[in-house]
Amino acid sequence: MTLAIAVLGGGAWGSTLAQLLGQAGHGVKLWRRRDGPAALADLQVCDLVVSAVALVGVEPLAGQLAPWAQPRPLVSCSKGLDPATGLTASQLWQRHCPSWPLLVLSGPNLAQELAQGLPAASVLAGSDEPLVSRYQQALSTDRFRLYRNSDPLGTELAGGLKNVMAIAAGVCDGLKLGANARASLLTRALAEMGLVIQALGGRQETLFGLAGLGDLLATATSPLSRNYRFGMALAEGLTAPEALQRIGATVEGVPTCAGLCRLAEEHGWSLPIARQVQALVEGRKDPGTALQELMERRLRSE
Repeated sequence: MTLAIAVLGGGAWGSTLAQLLGQAGHGVKLWRRRDGPAALADLQVCDLVVSAVALVGVEPLAGQLAPWAQPRPLVSCSKGLDPATGLTASQLWQRHCPSWPLLVLSGPNLAQELAQGLPAASVLAGSDEPLVSRYQQALSTDRFRLYRNSDPLGTELAGGLKNVMAIAAGVCDGLKLGANARASLLTRALAEMGLVIQALGGRQETLFGLAGLGDLLATATSPLSRNYRFGMALAEGLTAPEALQRIGATVEGVPTCAGLCRLAEEHGWSLPIARQVQALVEGRKDPGTALQELMERRLRSE
């Protein structure tokens, strides 16, 4: 099945997706923010929309696409939580385009590796099983394999939450605390992610698939990960603005952590890793103190 696909977002992930889908034989048009609203109108002939814009750009873009004459299936590839509302990207899309069939794509997909031709697998999730199965077959390639599930919310939450945990892992490695400390941190990170996913209506088993554990392992250990590098920069003593300037690109874990901590306050969740990351981002604690406080938490049952 050959599709006309509109890829929204000209960053590393959007450009890589456009390249992969083009190589799979689909007709691809890549829209970048600098192309402006007028160029969006030309995309209405597409069969499928793939959104890979940073989370901050989702809501304004959704508002511009809402007047399209016909709804299109949309694959949301943006990871994170809105800092003001705690909403995911697909929830922001649903605000403006409620009749559009929505799918979520997430997993261990470091764009630079895929752009180099290295293999990866991800998850395509949605509540409409025939639709998910159709696009799973259409969008998979020999080096970008898609698995499917019926838990789009859990898939999307896992993809966003792991960025916060990757910042913490970068701090841990930047302080040279060793493999034991990092393994302990990431194990507790999974517990925090699971608490949030279940509380918001996702499924626990999603956490242990590609969108959860798989993505966490890639993002929290690779220097290709912006969130991991951001954490390492904080460990060097840089402030959050200085660390962001060094990376020179969006670090989704920063706004996601703000949204996550907001939700934790509202629901009374205990999220010690996220709270320490937020304290680091806000400059209220230094990296050594934040990690030490995590290690000194009350002894209790696992």
